[in-house]
Amino acid sequence: MFLALMLSLLFRFGFSNDVPASFVFGDSLVDVGNNNYIVSLAKANHEPFGIDFGMPTGRFSNGKTVVDVINQKLGLAFSPPYLAPSTTGSTVLKGVNYASGAGGILNNSGEIFGGRINFDAQIDNFANTREEIISLIGVPEALNLFKKALFTVALGSNDFLDNYLIPLFSIPERLLVSPESFVATLISRLRLQLTRLFSLGARKIVVANVGPIGCIPYIRDVNLNPYDEDECVTFPNELAQLFNTQLKSLVEELRTKLEGF
Repeated sequence: MFLALMLSLLFRFGFSNDVPASFVFGDSLVDVGNNNYIVSLAKANHEPFGIDFGMPTGRFSNGKTVVDVINQKLGLAFSPPYLAPSTTGSTVLKGVNYASGAGGILNNSGEIFGGRINFDAQIDNFANTREEIISLIGVPEALNLFKKALFTVALGSNDFLDNYLIPLFSIPERLLVSPESFVATLISRLRLQLTRLFSLGARKIVVANVGPIGCIPYIRDVNLNPYDEDECVTFPNELAQLFNTQLKSLVEELRTKLEGF
């Protein structure tokens, strides 16, 4: 779903130079190395990660992330990790990647991994980049850059996998908080976060769905819940679908309330 959504952007933006920069927020799906610079159990700076690059880069993949591919199609370089010492000066004018493996919408998601940068903190980091860009090119040019730039938001899985669905540890929470209430909390928090991102100048915002998390091998191994015809765990996929349905409604709501969203 995420890949299909992102590929649709290639047609929307027409491979043109209309997108001057790419700012990326998310989790391990799009992290390009921020977790290399923090104390965390969620790291991809070792083999077998990065075999297509010939070395680990901090990406939780063999090679390029989906956003890397999109950047290339838009004529942009890979958005560098925010925490890399070299991500400063004119480099940030082409975009920055704030994503962090184990990061989530809620600040307590991913705690089992120790260090991680959740969405609130990622937006804080973008606010710092925003000030740096303003200092480089001035307010009018900076606001114009943000208006045309692509902002990708790809997170939410860890709020389920590393929060609501943690084996054993999450049982008390699930007894007290219904799936509907938990998803409502996620959507409420995400509404505030996306609104803040908009207030900082973001306009072309792509928000990715949560994928079929019940099909992840780890989830299939640790769950005794019923399986569907695809041999995926039913309950996690139901949670993802519930979230995705409300996410669509949220995006439609923000389009109505925020001019230019």
